[in-house]
Amino acid sequence: MLWEWLVMPQGLKNAPATFNRCVTHLLRSVRDFAPSYFDDVVIHSRAVDGKSEVEMHKEHLRKLLALMRKHKLYANLKK
Repeated sequence: MLWEWLVMPQGLKNAPATFNRCVTHLLRSVRDFAPSYFDDVVIHSRAVDGKSEVEMHKEHLRKLLALMRKHKLYANLKK
């Protein structure tokens, strides 16, 4: 019987570091505007090339969510 974890198990010594390394690696292409820290991601945007801050923020949000979807990472809307 083959066992595969669907989530990061709690209590393992290196679980937090492994999880952080994995998320940082998967989200490296959006690191310029969406740095991650463990399970937190902050998107920061400013007006560029005639686009408003809101337009840039929406674009950054779409890129981040598409990347998360590609790697099967999920966001909790309640948080």
